[in-house]
Amino acid sequence: MPYDCIIVGGGIAGLQAAIQLGRYSSHRVLVIDSGYGRSTLCHQYHNILGFPDGISGEDLRRLGRHEATKLGTEFVEGKAVKAAKRDELFAIQVEEGTVYSSKTLLLATGLTDRFPKLEGLLGCLGNSVYVCPDCDGYEIQDRSTVVLGAGKAGASMALILSARTDHLIYVNHDRSEVPDELMMKLCEKGIGYKEEIISRIMTEEPGHFEGVQLANGEVVRAERGFLAFGGNHVHSELAEQLGVHLLDNKHIETHPRSKMTNVENVWVAGDLGAHAEQATVAMGEGAMSAIWIHKVLSGMKTKISQL
Repeated sequence: MPYDCIIVGGGIAGLQAAIQLGRYSSHRVLVIDSGYGRSTLCHQYHNILGFPDGISGEDLRRLGRHEATKLGTEFVEGKAVKAAKRDELFAIQVEEGTVYSSKTLLLATGLTDRFPKLEGLLGCLGNSVYVCPDCDGYEIQDRSTVVLGAGKAGASMALILSARTDHLIYVNHDRSEVPDELMMKLCEKGIGYKEEIISRIMTEEPGHFEGVQLANGEVVRAERGFLAFGGNHVHSELAEQLGVHLLDNKHIETHPRSKMTNVENVWVAGDLGAHAEQATVAMGEGAMSAIWIHKVLSGMKTKISQL
């Protein structure tokens, strides 16, 4: 028997959607979760209502999964690798071969940030090293900060963060080209610039960033770090297999109210979509998409295109 909805992705957007759908008490819902993503890496989210002291992504996932399970949502651990439309149903195949089918589909597969494998870095994510200036620019206010990045992406991040602190150094780890215009702006803002490979993250205590050591032996000390390497991997492969329209950056633009894609009965929520990549936004999109999935499943005839 097919599910009413399959949610691919058990991160913040997917779990919020599962909770919303579960509360209708009338839908059979499956979440397919690979168990890895942005939310599994972030040790502290600091901008979420009700958690002024922060909460880890893993704790959010644990709480969300527990709540969704109580509401009847089923979970399967595995990576979804194939998606197809068969008659009126969607077929999702996981890596080990099992195929699950559903009437509707929500893709909440997110993205993976690109950054080098440096000892100590993962433990700092969300604690003292960040990726989103909107989410965590507050955390570096008037603090010495190193931007660990590549080329234009790192330079652009440093310029954005200059509104928060005057104590900035940009280390171009990839030693990739920075446009002259951006180099001039870095200089005008008094942002230090080093084009050198980072050999290690300096931490005296786990999760407490204290700077970087460069391949030439130089040590750059700072209180905070920001990652900006560009080239993040957007997990839009399943959407593409279904004929969903992708933007040039591989993100997906959805209907502003329903979050449905150009393919009928396929929704997108979270960082896969074209939006501000914040946990709170992902929650809202998860809930909104679930509301409209419920409307469709309940047999409402309103066409999304006529809203």
